[in-house]
Amino acid sequence: MPQKKRIILLLLFLSVAIHAQDMRDGYTYLETGKYEQAEVFFKKVLKNYPNNKTARLCYGRAIGLNNQPEQANVIFSNLLSDYPTDFEVKLNYGESLLWNNNFLKAKHYFKSLIDENPRSFPALLSYANTLSNLEEFDEALNYVDKALNVLPGNVNALTSKKYINLGYAYKNQQLQNFNEAELLLKNNLTLFKDDKDTLLNLANLYLIIGKFNNAENIYNTIASNKANKTLALNGLALVNHLKGKEKNALITSQEAYKTISELTDINLIKQTKERYIQALIWNKKFKEANILINELHAAQPNTNWILALRATLNIYKSDFKKSITDYNYILENDSTSFDGNLGKANTLKALGKYNKAYQAAENTLKYYKKQKDVTNFISTLNTNFTPFWETKATYSFDNGDNTTFGTQTKVEFPTSTKFKWLVQYGFRTTNNKVTNFNALSNDFSLGFGYQLISNITFTGTAGVTSAKANTNDYTKLVTDLALHIKPFKLQVLDIGYKSEIQNFNAELLNREIVLNNIYANYNLSTNVNLGWFTQYFFTWQNDNNTRNLLFTSLYYNILPKPALKGGLNYQYITFKNQVPTIYFSPKQFNAAEIFINIIKNETNTKTKAWYYELTGAIGLQYINGNSSQNTYRIQSKLGYKFSPRTFLNIYGTRSNIASATAAGFTFNEIGIRFKWYLTHTPIFRD
Repeated sequence: MPQKKRIILLLLFLSVAIHAQDMRDGYTYLETGKYEQAEVFFKKVLKNYPNNKTARLCYGRAIGLNNQPEQANVIFSNLLSDYPTDFEVKLNYGESLLWNNNFLKAKHYFKSLIDENPRSFPALLSYANTLSNLEEFDEALNYVDKALNVLPGNVNALTSKKYINLGYAYKNQQLQNFNEAELLLKNNLTLFKDDKDTLLNLANLYLIIGKFNNAENIYNTIASNKANKTLALNGLALVNHLKGKEKNALITSQEAYKTISELTDINLIKQTKERYIQALIWNKKFKEANILINELHAAQPNTNWILALRATLNIYKSDFKKSITDYNYILENDSTSFDGNLGKANTLKALGKYNKAYQAAENTLKYYKKQKDVTNFISTLNTNFTPFWETKATYSFDNGDNTTFGTQTKVEFPTSTKFKWLVQYGFRTTNNKVTNFNALSNDFSLGFGYQLISNITFTGTAGVTSAKANTNDYTKLVTDLALHIKPFKLQVLDIGYKSEIQNFNAELLNREIVLNNIYANYNLSTNVNLGWFTQYFFTWQNDNNTRNLLFTSLYYNILPKPALKGGLNYQYITFKNQVPTIYFSPKQFNAAEIFINIIKNETNTKTKAWYYELTGAIGLQYINGNSSQNTYRIQSKLGYKFSPRTFLNIYGTRSNIASATAAGFTFNEIGIRFKWYLTHTPIFRD
């Protein structure tokens, strides 16, 4: 070879070598995620070598990964035109379809590449990722496993499998296939032991299905890695809240909050502040929570998570109108916001705007299909408007030798969120073996309830009571008219008129005494756990007697779950005429007692679980200025929720508070109650 040609060839080799060496820096930028630097680097290379295939590929990848997917697709489309059979170019073009979220086109394209080369690891893995984005998770797992057969143990493929499992588990969770979701997440942990993302998803799953102890164990596992301790503490605070341990929730959240100065992750800082403020709200430390929310709002006005905190605070304070305002702001910022949509639904329900609450909940489901919190909300709301049948059977006896057996059946049949029919029937027999008095009565009434406006509901019933006693048979019209009013926040007022027959025992039923009552019930709750209930009855009777009855109770809510409260009760009764040989009619009666009550509400009880209530009280009573007498009262209930529609419970009462005689009175009652919702959902929503 001539010396001149040798020199030219040597220079060419040197040029290629130098150029290859220069591009190594660009490769490093791409491999380390420095896409902006890679973009600048390969753009310079292309100025000198505009047709260099490798530089074009690398430049396309750099801008595609640097948030310019459309331009990247154009570059790879041009490369595909220039190199239609180049498999590497085809792979990059397919990836650009993924960057542009063109998943359907990418699906067909990668499938064609797999048909062309069934052992291509990049094609198999990209196809698996495409299927995952289309939520075709079964096939996605199939193809990621095929990729792993080509390159066993490949980290990229294993990472893809991890995220496919996470996506599939989340989909199953949304569909409430909780066992399948749990299995997928546990499978992930066999691939990546104690993987934080998987553990967080598993803990969240356990929270959703109510396995709080399991969730607590998961968060403790996360906390074993010191770098994740704050994240775990935030989760543990939520677990304590869901268990009803609000003080523990606050202590745990405070521990996390103290680490904020050490944190660098902006999202974790936000989450920690959010959880701490939530814990303050759960513990009714409203002043402290409000200060922190105002500080955050001043620094970041109109920010959704801060608005959501303020809305939550106002819900706990029963300032529902203020909450609605904030939820509307949230939805203006983001119409798909879960907190905004469901929070608004809850607030509308509290305001008595039930149709709008349904709309807000169903709007949430448009974005979060079958989400459990939303479906639970709708189910709970449905319960208020689903027709039901309730039957009670009771047996009572006292130390005055009176015995009574009775049944009572009622049906409520809502035909809208505003209107419901009311039907009730009662049967009662009472007798006294000593006096040889016995009586039988039947009661039937028909009526309706109607929501006049969001905070006022009217109920009215009218019916007849027919009685057969020793010397007297009669039929009387009876009625009950009432307004249920929420005049201001945390206040409830009932006012009404009720006529009834005195039926405590057979002798009284025989006397045909009609009671006409005007009454009012008033309950005031507070944000400091104190409450006050007052009841007043003015009664005039057809035997020319009148009665005034006042009952008032000051109570304190000790625990929320189960609901535990205690307090003081006071009762005052006076009759115009004293007829002690006929019925208890003191000129002046005073009674005071201290009580404690614990209740697990049947509505909030899970299916196939027990619910209960127990009340105990002791006190003193004073009759007509005589010496004080000790009193006691015990009431209990134990029930089982067989299904969301079926309830059965037994109950009992024992008391020695004066009622039919002046002193030495003891009354006992036992009963059984059955309640059945006639349909799965309200008839007007079927």
